[in-house]
Amino acid sequence: MPKAVKLADIAQKLSVSTVTVSKALSGQKGVSEEMRKKIKALADEMGYVKSRSAEKDKEHKSCTIGIIVAERYLDKDESFYWRIYQDLSQSAMRKNCFTMLEVVASEEEYNQQMPKMVAEGKIEAMIVMGSFQADYAQYLQKNICLPVILLDTLGKEGDFDAVVSNNLMGAYRMTNYLFDLGHEKIGFVGTRLATASIDDRFLGYLKSAMEHGMQVCAQWLLEDRDRATGVSDYDAHFCLPQKEDMPTAFFCNNDKAASVLIHKLEEYGYCVPKDISVVGFDNYIYEPLLQIGITTYAINTQEMARRALQILLYKLEKPDYSLGVYMIDGALIERESARQIGPPVPFV
Repeated sequence: MPKAVKLADIAQKLSVSTVTVSKALSGQKGVSEEMRKKIKALADEMGYVKSRSAEKDKEHKSCTIGIIVAERYLDKDESFYWRIYQDLSQSAMRKNCFTMLEVVASEEEYNQQMPKMVAEGKIEAMIVMGSFQADYAQYLQKNICLPVILLDTLGKEGDFDAVVSNNLMGAYRMTNYLFDLGHEKIGFVGTRLATASIDDRFLGYLKSAMEHGMQVCAQWLLEDRDRATGVSDYDAHFCLPQKEDMPTAFFCNNDKAASVLIHKLEEYGYCVPKDISVVGFDNYIYEPLLQIGITTYAINTQEMARRALQILLYKLEKPDYSLGVYMIDGALIERESARQIGPPVPFV
């Protein structure tokens, strides 16, 4: 008696995943018409017969989820996304799924090259982790037919569903915290228009500043990276205000910027927090040799990973499903980098 042909047999011959074969044979979206015709033709040729138990097993099938991230976010000091990837991988395992990470080099972004795992049909769905250059992000949006969700970033026009930290309200809370410590001159560290996350955190800072009647001075806004590429370059972009224009506190768009700022202030003879208070965002300590802990806003990466996978798996079953943007709150973590200097500054 001849051996029954399985989806895996068809997938192996075409170098695609079993889920891709399953989608093609069941008429689901996410497979190009050309590939669908090839799969159906090969299935007929091999004598494939759909199993009666296929529908029963549907809820228990595994899938491979691709995760892409820009190379610049995985430098030796930029390890925040490694932590998110670990959370994603663990959450996926609990769902009987596998994850595949692909790091996209800068030249691949510039040349608009499709991620290899997409081009080779190795994944069934994809998570875009962190921001990419605008042209490359648009290229992905136009050319990827798989279910996709953004994690810790946003599309310019809502082209993909996204799971993000509540950046605006988190930054608003951190800036309010500095006003509650009595600070009346608060600066911001982060290159605006570099990423959606930085922009939202800047808007949260502005919201708090307006409500407390603080006039934001241009000298208090420090950049931390190249706007076009998103690459951090503190030596090129970190220009401290003159002593007479120096704020008494800074809100930094992430903990890396906060740690670099603390070192820079110390080089110029300032003491943190005695002279200047500094707070960050992310709750990821990049600088193990820093003498003080950074007061920060902790991003709930585990919940972000869990929610992103939950939504993505639902999109695999219902390709037309769209959630929009799902925001997850974090928590303020008090450490030693900020101090009380006076009574709270009242709202206007």
